[in-house]
This record gives sequence, C-alpha cells and structure tokens, in this order.
Amino acid sequence: MDKPKFYAVIVAGGSGLRMQTTTPKQFLLLNGLPVLMHTILKFSNNKYQPKIILVLAKKHVAIWTKLVKEFSFKTDITLICGGKERFFSVKNSLPLIEDNAIVAIHDAVRPLLSDSLISKSYQNALQKNNAVCAIQSKDSIRLINNNGQNKMLPRNQVFLVQTPQVFNSNQLKKAYSVNYQAYFTDDASVVENAGFAINLIEGETDNFKITHPIDLKIAESVILPPASV
Repeated sequence: MDKPKFYAVIVAGGSGLRMQTTTPKQFLLLNGLPVLMHTILKFSNNKYQPKIILVLAKKHVAIWTKLVKEFSFKTDITLICGGKERFFSVKNSLPLIEDNAIVAIHDAVRPLLSDSLISKSYQNALQKNNAVCAIQSKDSIRLINNNGQNKMLPRNQVFLVQTPQVFNSNQLKKAYSVNYQAYFTDDASVVENAGFAINLIEGETDNFKITHPIDLKIAESVILPPASV
C-alpha cells in the first residue's frame, strides 16, 4: 500500500478590523517577518514535509506577491483564492488534494504552534482518521439560553478548539459535499455533521490566534526570529 501524502491548507482570509489596522493581520510583521510566513515555515520545516496550499482572498493576492518578493520568500506553496466563508475556502482546496491523504487545516494567524504539535496532529490523524487540537478551559463557563437565563457548565468538560485540525482527505471530501450551514464554524463541525466522530488531542496555550493588538505583542515575546526564509 502506498504511503499517504501529507498536506497543509493554510487559511488566510482574515481582515485587520479587530486588529485596528488597515493591513490584514496575516501580513503584519512579527519579529521581522509577516505572520503568515512564520506559519508557513512551521509546516514546511516539519518532518512530514506537507504540500502547502495557501488560501487567500482574491483582493489580498497582490499584497502577498509583493511580500514574497520583498522578503525573498522561496518556500514552495500552491496559492488559491478563498470564498466568502471559511467553509468555501477549505472546499476550494479539496480538488488539489489526493484521496486518502492526511490534511492539516490551519489558521494563518496561529504562528506559534510547535513542531511537535504538528507532528502529533499528523500522527493521530494517521491512526484515527482525524485529530483536532483543543485545550481545556481554565475559566468558569456559563451558558446563556434564548431567554437570557444562564447556568454554570463544568469547565472540565469544556474545551477550546484550535487548529491544526487534521483529517483523512476522504472524510473531508465527503463532509464538504454538503451545502454550507451557519453552524459550520470550523472544519471539525463540518466533518462531525457528516457522521464522523472527532478525535480531540491536547493543543498548546501558546497556539493562540493573533486577533487583537495585544496578541501581536505577546507573540513577539514568544517567537524567535526565523533562521531562514
């Protein structure tokens, strides 16, 4: 039996609204290199050597092209344009992916994940057909219903989902054959909707999404300048 192929789909369709900047957050500099390039390098340097598919909004392609030249970024990627919702961005990548491959889907603005987390995600997906990173909530949790009433939830049963979310491509292709639904907030929700059980694995506290200005400052204190692009 042939060894499965590995892929990393980097979803980079965000804007800079909550970042309070006109530059989309994935293109902001983090210790001398755009956030998105840090994220791509994490996957390209991993031992599984995944084929990288970068999903950008069409209006951001020119920005990316300029940055590639400016930073002499030579990492091999396949660039495609995304859709209005994340669902359509991921769906657009699927025709480029072989059957029975292992596919990591990752937010462009989570550049702080460790190499070991990437490897662990691929390993678990190989064994169990999917692996979704999540961390247990440290805070107390309350659920508000449609009437505005709220109740406490046991925080040891609440997990905060991250990326990468890694799947066998056969699961992804079946899951994404349906019409978009508003409750598809991530890839795990789409795959679960298709009837597949989701396998959670332990994520990392540092693997947070850069969303607000303070997040970029925190990331600058954690990440080291890249050795090479």
